[in-house]
Amino acid sequence: MKKLIFFLFLVCSVNMWGQRPDQGSGKKETKKKDSVAPVKLYKIISIERDTTHLDTSLTILKDYKFNYLRKDNFELLPFSNTGQTYNSLSFKKDLSRAFPEFGARARHYNFMEARDINYYHVPKPWTELYFKTVPEQGQQVDAFFTVNTSKNLNLFIAYKGMRALGQYQHILTSTGNLRMGFSYDSDNRRYHVKGHFVSQDLLNEENGGLTLQSISQYVDKEPEFIDRSVLDVNFENAESTLFGKRIFLDQEYLLTNPADSSNVISVGHRLDHSYKKFVFQQDAAVNSIFGESFESTNLETATRSTIFTNEVSLNYSNQILGKLSGWFGYTHYDYGYNAIYITNESVVGNRLNGDVPYIGGSYAEKLGGFNFKAEGRINISDQFSGNYLKATAGYSFNETNHLHFGISHNSTAPNFNFLLHQSDYVNYNWQNNFDNVISQSLFAKLDTSGLVDLEAELLQIDNYTFFGLNENGGVKPFQINDQVRYVKLKAEKEFDFGLFGSYNTIMYQKVLEGNDVLNVPDFVTRNSVYYKDHWFDNALYLQTGFTFNYFTKYNMNGYDPVLAEFYVQNSEELGGFPVVDYFFNAKVDKARIFFKLQHLNAVINGNNNFSAPGYPYGDLLIRFGLVWDLFM
Repeated sequence: MKKLIFFLFLVCSVNMWGQRPDQGSGKKETKKKDSVAPVKLYKIISIERDTTHLDTSLTILKDYKFNYLRKDNFELLPFSNTGQTYNSLSFKKDLSRAFPEFGARARHYNFMEARDINYYHVPKPWTELYFKTVPEQGQQVDAFFTVNTSKNLNLFIAYKGMRALGQYQHILTSTGNLRMGFSYDSDNRRYHVKGHFVSQDLLNEENGGLTLQSISQYVDKEPEFIDRSVLDVNFENAESTLFGKRIFLDQEYLLTNPADSSNVISVGHRLDHSYKKFVFQQDAAVNSIFGESFESTNLETATRSTIFTNEVSLNYSNQILGKLSGWFGYTHYDYGYNAIYITNESVVGNRLNGDVPYIGGSYAEKLGGFNFKAEGRINISDQFSGNYLKATAGYSFNETNHLHFGISHNSTAPNFNFLLHQSDYVNYNWQNNFDNVISQSLFAKLDTSGLVDLEAELLQIDNYTFFGLNENGGVKPFQINDQVRYVKLKAEKEFDFGLFGSYNTIMYQKVLEGNDVLNVPDFVTRNSVYYKDHWFDNALYLQTGFTFNYFTKYNMNGYDPVLAEFYVQNSEELGGFPVVDYFFNAKVDKARIFFKLQHLNAVINGNNNFSAPGYPYGDLLIRFGLVWDLFM
């Protein structure tokens, strides 16, 4: 937390330096307050140059995003301690990738990729402070500061830190996400550049879940085990950490006159150098769970990956013909370990490395009321062949009613840890020559102001790859030749009744083919009812009410701490339990205050539910915190 303390000191010092000396109260104070620029002038710009603005309002959607991830986690099931992983209540697949990912996906929910970093343009320095309590000892904080030193140059720095002991034995979590960056536009409007540096470390103590006896005591709600710290866990001597560092740069230079908007030609360049390391450590082997091991004490496995991507592009824009871009790049990859694993039957290598050149392009155009966009990429390599193609169209009926639909095709190698993995546990060593996973998707989204908002997706996958249990009960990677087909329908609707409101989200999903390898609940629902009003001469705005969450029973995926991955199991059906939260949220000036009684109904009927087999769901908790925006 030393990084966080230093960062908060720096932010406070800059804010104090930016303030004028106290000149009394009254009209001077009013004048100073009125000088704050409208929040709509504080622009937030994504990696793909999509621009939104700062929103300091208090809505029920802000309550849904007031969590560790700081985004709506409707389709995720959290573990009992903040900073642990999440089980998934739906199936999502990124079809805009043509290159495998690192692995250890259960630890990536709070790992910030390049697409998660935004850039800014602000009329005055802006600071955002986020704080929220955690189970037992610790806290979570996200502190952010950005300033435009001139109209052309923006700088930002942020640190997200969290430490939580948790209610059960040996599930301490400690995470840190440092990010800093800049964006610059030249005076002649020809040159644009943005970039960032990110350093991250996400640590979890691993306890392997409850023992069989503790599971029985937990399920039976035995009174002496209401104190969760007395329940026995499978082990108390392991931890896993995901490290990451990244340097990212994206720049563009206009070859044509910026004043000529009829024909615009530019060249672009994007560079991404990313390093990741996942380390699993254990003081003594637990052979009864993970099988035979090479070492009996001081087990440690470090998986490393370096990905360097360098890309150049040529872009053309015409008011009639639309926007056309083409790019060429290459990816250098180096993934693996420091030693080769040799058995009597096979040899497991220690590295996957090489270079993968690729080409791609995109086209966007407006025709009538429709917006068309197509994008694709293909790898020019025998080592990691891959491609994707995505075509979308959108139609706006008016300012508040929109239709968006499209089709995607993707062919990508499975993630690196499916192809190569080493461990001190014998059963966790493998090297596979899996085929590319081939996916097709049809999707549509309808946003309406007066009716319900709808989303639909039909996904088909060939060569589906997953972690599952072998005949000995060990976790292994598998690839099937049978087709997997999955459909998802999601509906959202907000009702406003003056001083009262309601927000409702329901999702239906079905695995049409592949029920034994892809498990999801049929229904997931979240319903909020609340009272809202202005108090104290409009000085305070509040929302208070209840949120009901529920999903149907299903064969919930298990969690494997050695891999930091979820695996398919078909022997234990879990879920089907309601969770009711009470919330009281208020807004005073630019500060939003959140108070929540989490899993309130556990007071009435107790809690014996699970987030994964052997891993309990969280009990009743009192949580509070705030998001505070400060302007100079």
